[in-house]
Amino acid sequence: MSYDGLFTHAMVNELKEKILGGRVSKVHQPYNNELVLRIRANRKNHHLLLSAHPQYARVQLTDISYENPQQAPQFCMVLRKYIENSTLIDIQQVENDRIIEFTFTGRDELGDEQHYHLIAEIMGRHSNVLLVNKEEMKLHEAIRHIPPSLNSYRTLLPGAEYRSAPAQNNVNPFDYTGEINIEGETEKDRTQSIQSYFQGFGRDSAKEVLYQIDKQTDKSATEVFQSFINRYRDNELEPSLTTNGNLTGFTPLDYESIDGEKETFDTVSALLDEFYENKAERDRVHQQSNDLSQLLNNERKKNVNKLKKLQKDYNETDRADEYRVKGEVLTAFMHLVEQGQKKVELENFYNENQPITVDLDPQKSPAANAQWYFSRYQKMKNRKMHLADQIPQTNQEINYLDSILAQLEIASSDDIDEIRDELRDEGYLKKQRGGKKKKKKNVGPEKYYASDGTLIYVGKNNNQNDQLTMKTAHKTDWWLHTKDIPGSHVVIRSDDPSEETIEEAAILAAYFSKYRMSSSVPVDYTQIKHVNKPNGAKPGYVIYDNQNTVFVTPDKKRVKQLKENKPEQ
Repeated sequence: MSYDGLFTHAMVNELKEKILGGRVSKVHQPYNNELVLRIRANRKNHHLLLSAHPQYARVQLTDISYENPQQAPQFCMVLRKYIENSTLIDIQQVENDRIIEFTFTGRDELGDEQHYHLIAEIMGRHSNVLLVNKEEMKLHEAIRHIPPSLNSYRTLLPGAEYRSAPAQNNVNPFDYTGEINIEGETEKDRTQSIQSYFQGFGRDSAKEVLYQIDKQTDKSATEVFQSFINRYRDNELEPSLTTNGNLTGFTPLDYESIDGEKETFDTVSALLDEFYENKAERDRVHQQSNDLSQLLNNERKKNVNKLKKLQKDYNETDRADEYRVKGEVLTAFMHLVEQGQKKVELENFYNENQPITVDLDPQKSPAANAQWYFSRYQKMKNRKMHLADQIPQTNQEINYLDSILAQLEIASSDDIDEIRDELRDEGYLKKQRGGKKKKKKNVGPEKYYASDGTLIYVGKNNNQNDQLTMKTAHKTDWWLHTKDIPGSHVVIRSDDPSEETIEEAAILAAYFSKYRMSSSVPVDYTQIKHVNKPNGAKPGYVIYDNQNTVFVTPDKKRVKQLKENKPEQ
C-alpha cells in the first residue's frame, strides 16, 4: 500500500496522541531529503521523521537512530533558528490529502510570540517539507528548492510567496454522508470509480472497500463504506505488514483483500519502521556505493574474460608432448628427411611405430625443424607452469570481488567507508592525497545473542572478518561461514555451544551472505583453531578444515530477534 490519505489520517491521530504539546529540543537533517525533530512530550523523547524522499516520503515517529552530518544543511539551520525550543501546538491533515501541517509557537529575537508552520507534503517525487510564515504567506525555507523554471504553478524558494499545493476536488470521505454508488463493470473500473470520487483513497484501500462490499451481501454498499471509514475515524486500527513472496506492503487495518503472511504492530509508526528501515537504508547505501559496484563489476568482468582466455591457453598447452614427440622422431629419422619438404611421414616409436605426419618449414634444414619443435615444446611447458599459477590467482580474484559485491548488498553507511579503505589498500581505488584525512570509525563486528544468551559476532566486511576471526576470537570459539558462498564470518563466543545456538549462528551466516534470499543455504562450522589465513591472501580469505555442515533458511525475523536478545545477567 502507498502512504495514502487514509494512512495519513491514521498517522495524524497517532502524532496528536504522542507528541502534541511537546517541545522541540533538537533538529537534525541526517540526509538531504529527511528531517528528524526530537520532541519532548509526555516525559519521553520522541523522534519525528519527515521525509521528502521521492520513493519513501512519509511522516512518522521513529525508533531508528540516524547519524547526523558534521555540518548541518541550510534547511536544518533555518529550522533550528525558528522552531528549536518551540512548542508543538497543533497537527492537522489538509482535508484527506497527504499533507500534514505542524504548528509551533515560540519567541522571536524581540521576545514576541510567533507561530511557525512546518508543512509536510507527501506526494511521491514532488514531496517536500516547507517552513512557512502564514501571517505574511511567505516561505522561510524548503527542504527541496523548486524554481519557476521547474514549476510554473508555485515557486519554492526562500522568501517566495507561499502558495499551497494544488487541491484535489474529490470528496473528503470523512465528511460524506450520502449514498454510495460504485460505477464500472470490471474490478479496475470500480476501483478507479472510488479513487476518482473520494479524496485520499489509494488503490489498496479502494480494493478493500470493494472486497468488503462484495463479502457483506447482507449490508448495503453505503453501510459497508461508512463502517470502513468509521474504523479510521474511531482509530480502531490494526497496523499490518503483509508479505507475499518477495512483495511486502503495509496497511493501517488488516486488509482482507490482500493475501499473504500478516504481522501486526502496536502503532503505525512501528509498522513503518519495520517496512522502511531496510528499504531506505539500502537506497542510501546504494547511492553511496554505486561507484564501487560499477568498479567491482567491471573488474569482475575483466577477470572472468581473462580466466576464459587462460583456460583456453592452458588447454592448448596439453599439446606440448605432441611437439616433443615430433621433435624426437624427426631427430631420430633425420637422414630420411630432405630440405624443402613441407611434411614427412615417419614411424612413431612412442606409439608402436604407427605413422606420424610431421609438418616442416621448407626454408629450414631438418635439424632446424627439429629444433623448432623442441623450442615450441619448451615454451608450451613453461607456459603451462605459468598458467597453473595464473588460473587459481584469477579465480581467487573473482572470489574476492564477489565477496566485496556481496558485502555491499548488506553494508551499512559506516561499512561503505571501511570497504572504500580496503579497496584503496588493495589498489582498486586511488589513495587520498592532501587535505584533512577523515577520522576512521571503529565500527567493529555486530553483536547478536542466541536464545540462551551466548554472544555471537558477525563481521560485515573483510576488515571486520579478519579482525574477528584472526584476532578477536578465541581458539576454542566456533566459526561459521556459508559453504563456497561469499558472506560474513560469524563467531560463537563459546567452546561448547548448543545445537540451537549453532543453528541460530548459521542463520546469521546465511542471512549475511550472497544467498540471503535462498530457502536452503549450506553453512560450515568449525572451531577457530582449525581456521587459518594463508600468507599473502586477500582480506577476508581463510582456509579451514574439520568442519561440519548445516543447512538453514535465512530468516529476517529470527535475525532481528537475535539482535534484540539481551544477555542473561
